[in-house]
Amino acid sequence: AGKSGKSKRSKSKGSRKKTKKPVSEVDILSPAAMLNAYYISHNAAACLEFRGFSWPDSPKKKGKKGK
Repeated sequence: AGKSGKSKRSKSKGSRKKTKKPVSEVDILSPAAMLNAYYISHNAAACLEFRGFSWPDSPKKKGKKGK
């Protein structure tokens, strides 16, 4: 009954090999993607920017400051 609160377990670091999943092409015009773009974008330019097609030489968007 005099057991301590800590258990003695050996932890192995990175001994398991991770298998990489093949990256599949994502259709940005699929119905699910269009529905997502509809809810997150305010206009067409914002939709294109979210999809990776930003205006050339545009200023980078600054992060919001938390209080």
